[in-house]
Amino acid sequence: MSSDQQYPYGQQHGQQQPYPPQQYQDPYQGQQPHDGQYDPSYAQEPYPQQSHPQQQGYPQQPQQQGYPQQAHPQAAQTWEGETWDTQYQPVLPPEQTPVAADTAYLPVQGAHPLPPETPAYAEPAAEPVAPNGSAATGAPAGEGYSTPTVGGNTRITDAQRARAEGRSPIIPPGIQPAGLTAALGLLLAAGAAIGPYALLVPLVLLQAVTAAGWFRLNGMWPARQGIALAFAGGLAADAVLLSVGRENAPAAIVGTLGVWVLITLVLQLRSRAGADERMQGLMATVALAALAILATGHLAAADDAVVIGGIAVAVATVARALPLPPVASVVLSLLAATGAGVAAGGATDIGASGALLGLTAGVLALVGLRVASYDYPSRFVHFTAGVALPLTAAAPAVYLIGRVLV
Repeated sequence: MSSDQQYPYGQQHGQQQPYPPQQYQDPYQGQQPHDGQYDPSYAQEPYPQQSHPQQQGYPQQPQQQGYPQQAHPQAAQTWEGETWDTQYQPVLPPEQTPVAADTAYLPVQGAHPLPPETPAYAEPAAEPVAPNGSAATGAPAGEGYSTPTVGGNTRITDAQRARAEGRSPIIPPGIQPAGLTAALGLLLAAGAAIGPYALLVPLVLLQAVTAAGWFRLNGMWPARQGIALAFAGGLAADAVLLSVGRENAPAAIVGTLGVWVLITLVLQLRSRAGADERMQGLMATVALAALAILATGHLAAADDAVVIGGIAVAVATVARALPLPPVASVVLSLLAATGAGVAAGGATDIGASGALLGLTAGVLALVGLRVASYDYPSRFVHFTAGVALPLTAAAPAVYLIGRVLV
């Protein structure tokens, strides 16, 4: 068939041609002769696919309804002129295809590669896999938490792991915080021996350290607003007490505490946090405000009582930090606090009755140490709450027993 031969399909069936007459050109012309005759049976049967292999770089022409393909296995038609097929997308040869495979997928750095037989969409293993490719064994990867996993398991704290393994979740602050507690207790005793304004300096430091460590001990950090609020409550109690005198100390302390609880409630009601978080913040803030304000009891107590209490707490905390069995350490601490009370009482007007004050202050100091040691606290907790809570907890005993004994 020549290249200028009309395609007779539309005229043969009496239909209007949807396209202008097209001309085709045989790319294999000269290689394989053929008669070029039209077979009308193609109009009655589905058009078969070409059986000859497609040449690399040349896309297969889409079939149009009503036009048969060339029957010859080696022949192919190439249509000349404009085309109306908008679905045709040219396929470039491989050497002209833009190279995008190198940047289409970049694996995560440090991730464990998949085995060759594992598809990319495979489900995660039954055992959690750590980021380094090994199975997660629950060993701690950082401070206070276990190794993160990809299996959906939540991380547990060291305290929770210790409970699950039958170990105690208690870590005492140690000898260094105990030394700081002893130094602060001796400063309180020295300030009380000088006068109330000299006692005010270590007392303000005690209230500041108490406020800084309490929120971290409760797992809430940062909490600058709560720390500032509680510390301001302690300063307000100190100022009120100095203005009204020691004889009105209960009214000054309780009144300041009531006002600060009301302020805390108002601030928590304005919070946009969830109900559980607001309740936790409310309880932590109220407890901290109570501790900071109750520490004012050192300023309200008699001077001799503050001297005995400060020395007893200092001796008890140092004895508790010694590397001894727990029971022996507790007994030694209480005996040391009692002896310190007797010795300090002999140097004051209280006398031997100072043993009771020393023993009570020592018991409350150990309670404060126990609170600061709970739930695997951090070094920050040990050097703040671990230092301040023994002295803060002993303040009510110093005030009440001091009034009885003096």
